[in-house]
Amino acid sequence: MQTLLTSGAMSRAGRQLALLLCSCCVAVAVPGRLAEEGCPAEPHQASRYVAAVYEHRSFLSPDPLALTSREQALELMHRNLDVYEQQVTTAARKGAQIIVFPEDGIHGFNFTRTSIYPFLDFMPSPRSVRWNPCLEPHRFNDTEVLQRLSCMAMKGEMFLVANLGTKQPCHSSDPGCPSDGRYQFNTNVVFSSNGTLVDRYRKHNLYFEAAFDTPLEVDHTVFDTPFAGKFGVFTCFDILFFDPAVRLLQDSEVKHVVYPTAWMNQLPLLAAIQIQSGFAIAFGINLLAANIHHPSLGMTGSGIHTPLKSFWHHSMDSPEGRLITAEVARNPPGLVSAGNATGKTDPFHRKFLQLLAGDPYSEKDAQDVHCDAAPKSTTNASPTFNSEMMYDNFTLVPVWGRDGHVHVCAHGLCCHLLYRRPSVSPELYALGVFDGLHTVHGTYYVQVCALVKCGGLGFDTCGQEITEAMGMFEFHLWGNFSTSYIFPMLLTSGMMLETPDQLGWESDQYFLKKRGLSSGLVTAALYGRLYERD
Repeated sequence: MQTLLTSGAMSRAGRQLALLLCSCCVAVAVPGRLAEEGCPAEPHQASRYVAAVYEHRSFLSPDPLALTSREQALELMHRNLDVYEQQVTTAARKGAQIIVFPEDGIHGFNFTRTSIYPFLDFMPSPRSVRWNPCLEPHRFNDTEVLQRLSCMAMKGEMFLVANLGTKQPCHSSDPGCPSDGRYQFNTNVVFSSNGTLVDRYRKHNLYFEAAFDTPLEVDHTVFDTPFAGKFGVFTCFDILFFDPAVRLLQDSEVKHVVYPTAWMNQLPLLAAIQIQSGFAIAFGINLLAANIHHPSLGMTGSGIHTPLKSFWHHSMDSPEGRLITAEVARNPPGLVSAGNATGKTDPFHRKFLQLLAGDPYSEKDAQDVHCDAAPKSTTNASPTFNSEMMYDNFTLVPVWGRDGHVHVCAHGLCCHLLYRRPSVSPELYALGVFDGLHTVHGTYYVQVCALVKCGGLGFDTCGQEITEAMGMFEFHLWGNFSTSYIFPMLLTSGMMLETPDQLGWESDQYFLKKRGLSSGLVTAALYGRLYERD
């Protein structure tokens, strides 16, 4: 897939290139099997490093709205930090050089601005103060959490990334200073392997977090490591926005991202592992994503994602957290240009190219849908319908039969599906399109083409959250997107990630090709973001 950075960086591969993901391997962390067992280590160890992420089932305050003392707050946070320390020890035995912990993993969530205050550490700027909290514990007051994290990094001899609440006093002369005289930030901190506080990132795109302030300026945080070069840092909801996530990656030397998150899964398009994997593929980077583990709240899904493979954990059943370790490339493997070569040997891909070229003979077996005008009055025309998906009004068309070509349009976006199936399962699938401003739980403009399994056999069930499916497909999915920022998403039965066989631009259409699914298809989507229309 075309690497998604700036419009200039986008042109590296060229809009006419198709990009082949080769030597793909996807691994899942399941009970009784380590994540790294799915893909054997490749040679040239010096060009690789060992990463770890921990999905943490945190100890939470029984009443986050109640006022408490600093001592009581520290007692709770030390329980979570005890678990962190155990995981650092385990990760060190596995050779980890960097570990990432989740958002809200130390202090919890659902606080008010006042009730969270005892949980906040004072945060000096690492860019103006060089400080090793483990070696200088008394240099600043209210830094007990930072001290423990620093000592963990030093003891484990690894870089450590964690999320905590921080406070920063401000003066009334500061026009942005809150009335209580302090800023409160949702903060990621980075420690080097000797315990030095290397950098911080203060979350910019808050998600219903009344306890925290938005920084007056966006932090574009990048830190350097001796084992893998530059890493970018952002948090949770940030992944859907240009700043800081995309802007960080305008630096071509940033090939890795650490990503603490507290993500509530929302199917069929925005489960945690879906957006994580899609982001890594889209930008051609390694994404180290640590989610919180509270299945009752829909919060699970962590992973170490590369452009060609993923090591992940998603469990709605297990009550425990999960450490994921994996050896990944210092320079993430690039996507190999395929051009139109595959069309010479693959009749199915050749038919796709014929459809793009407007060959009328390629349409002879198609289900033809024109949703920008009245449907054709033919017996084999499929009806269009509308259904709510992800709180948006999608326009959809059913996907019937063992093979065919359907398309559906909304506003300026037309989505196409060329497919064939070994057999037809007793399920309803539909191809959907949405081109507009999403306004629920955030405001952002999306263009989406999605093949989804519906919740039942009625059209009104399309867009419902499901995790199990039987339908097997070989398909090309494409659309005339007006953005280069497109995240490919492939999810199959049992919350299994799949890697596209091929994707890229062809005749001003962006496409995804997949054959040989491991299990029934839940969602295949191209999720485009038009940041300038937010």
